[in-house]
Amino acid sequence: MNVKTEDLGKNSFKITVEIDADVFAKAYQQAYQKNKNKIQIQGFRKGKAPLALIEKVYGPEVFYEDAADAVINDTYAQAADESGLDIVSRPEVDIEQVEKGKNLIYTAKVAVKPEVKLGTYKGVEVEKQTVEVEDSEVDAEIDKLREQNARNITVEDRPVADGDIIKLDYEGSVDGVPFEGGKAEDAELVIGSHTFIDNFEEQLIGMNIGDEKEINVTFPEEYHAENLKGKPAVFKCKINAITRKELPDADDEFAQEVSEFDTLAEYKDDIKKNLLANKQKEADGAKENAAIEKIIETSEMEVPDAMVETEARNMAENFAQRVQGQGMPFEQYLKYTGMNPQQFVAQMKPQALKRIQARLVLEAIVKEENIEVTPEEIDKEFTTLAEQYKMEKDKVREMIVGKELENFKMDIAVGKAADLVREQAVETEKKEEESKEGNE
Repeated sequence: MNVKTEDLGKNSFKITVEIDADVFAKAYQQAYQKNKNKIQIQGFRKGKAPLALIEKVYGPEVFYEDAADAVINDTYAQAADESGLDIVSRPEVDIEQVEKGKNLIYTAKVAVKPEVKLGTYKGVEVEKQTVEVEDSEVDAEIDKLREQNARNITVEDRPVADGDIIKLDYEGSVDGVPFEGGKAEDAELVIGSHTFIDNFEEQLIGMNIGDEKEINVTFPEEYHAENLKGKPAVFKCKINAITRKELPDADDEFAQEVSEFDTLAEYKDDIKKNLLANKQKEADGAKENAAIEKIIETSEMEVPDAMVETEARNMAENFAQRVQGQGMPFEQYLKYTGMNPQQFVAQMKPQALKRIQARLVLEAIVKEENIEVTPEEIDKEFTTLAEQYKMEKDKVREMIVGKELENFKMDIAVGKAADLVREQAVETEKKEEESKEGNE
């Protein structure tokens, strides 16, 4: 294998890779074996036609694409390593020469990590973040716990009221014709949750168990089902059961049931302390992000488009995995948002650029400050990963080796650089709005 590089400018390079003819010939034979069962030649059963006859009928080009793809997949990683470039994008591959009996030549256009000319990164001025917790926030946390510990009480002596949980049968129709998905039996519904369209739930208030009623609604214009958008509909409803939530009182007994504290006052103090810690963490993050943005403004770097494209695609793929992990196919999510995959990636690009810029300036600070990572710090991170993924620490250590270990160390160093930026940032009071108004 022969590897050459060409500087295209703007942190882009072209890698030219030449593969020996015998390597391509082997891949060509494998492509024939893989695809011969799909090719029909008159007088032969599928998979039995000799290679020479297939080439005569269809030409040798019939197997070029599969063979070339196999060789590129097998050789690109080594070629990228041999190039000595710090590649930060997916390769844009073109085949320059593919012919039986000749060397395979392909090129890969890639982006490389840009150099950064650091601006001021010590003593950066950022707006001061106020950290405080109101009593109402503590009460809201208590109310959440009361909701979680509520019990459902059966109601038989009154009609449906706002906040009730009911079970009902319903069947919907448009112009007298039932529609798909418009029928259910013993469906559970919280009155006031606005789970159903329009004012459906409000029209159930006042009905008793066993009552039947026709509910008139209109589907919204932005409804996901095309055949129902903006259409008036009638739902025949029957109330089967009514229950209500009974929340426990917020007192010492409640505190003892849900916490390790004897009194509600002690429990509230603990909640306030935790809320304050979380807000402080958020404030630290905001301070760090603001400082990094200021550093980016005074630094110089030329981020290649391919690097942004790669980061945006990675972000989109990670988002898709999270959505699918929550039980929604990503294609369905795109349908609801009215975007195609290309549009979704495109909207990620501004955020992708910010991520790249932040990472680049922090890596530059690591280099400028000669930040090193100790074995103890690495071991601590291994412990965290082992706990997170419920694995033995030795197994984690075995998985992260070579280049992955170097990247792992850099991640830790970048974190230390971020700490340095945050700790040395200077907080200033927020400018009064009237000063702006006075200048208008």
